[in-house]
Amino acid sequence: MRATSLPGGIAEDAELPLPAEEVYGMVMPDTARIWTREMVLALPDDGKRYELFDGELLVTPAPTPRHQLAVALLGKLIGSYVDVHGLGITMTSPADLDLDGEQLSQPDLFVLPGLPPDRLSWRGTPNPILAVEILSPSTAAWDRGVKRRRFQRNGIPEYWIADLDARLIERWRPADERPEILDQRLEWHPAEAPVPLGIDLPALFAEICGSV
Repeated sequence: MRATSLPGGIAEDAELPLPAEEVYGMVMPDTARIWTREMVLALPDDGKRYELFDGELLVTPAPTPRHQLAVALLGKLIGSYVDVHGLGITMTSPADLDLDGEQLSQPDLFVLPGLPPDRLSWRGTPNPILAVEILSPSTAAWDRGVKRRRFQRNGIPEYWIADLDARLIERWRPADERPEILDQRLEWHPAEAPVPLGIDLPALFAEICGSV
């Protein structure tokens, strides 16, 4: 792949194959500056996803159709369950989460326990009770590293990383040092719900990726 420059020197994925570590390096932050929320919000609305974690900017390209299908199908399953049990609201990216107020995170899919008091700026959004990322080669290191640690520090009860190629979901909870690896059935049971949500993972991944 070649790299093209974005504001602040962030590199964006383009086209020639590179070793995995170099691909990950292309989405690493510009260490020459500390980014602020205001700087990130001033970046262009160009279809890319801009996220801020502890002063570091992450830029990811527009998602693939398979990625979006995964978000849509998971969102349908989770959203129906959330609505039936009155757990909050299910949202998808692009939609900013403040986390501790200075971060800007856009998980692929997340569940808020309630709406923020400021509906215009969405400042002060509560932490989600669930965050989900669909793994891609260019963001794998961030999804499993910086994002995962920040979500754990913020006490987000569940963080799922869906690996479409491996057809599994990694589940992280705040105290976990290693993820729970699920490839058959996933159950999510928030404290407020009388029964858990059960997801047949082989069936889900077959719908997203096709049969093996």
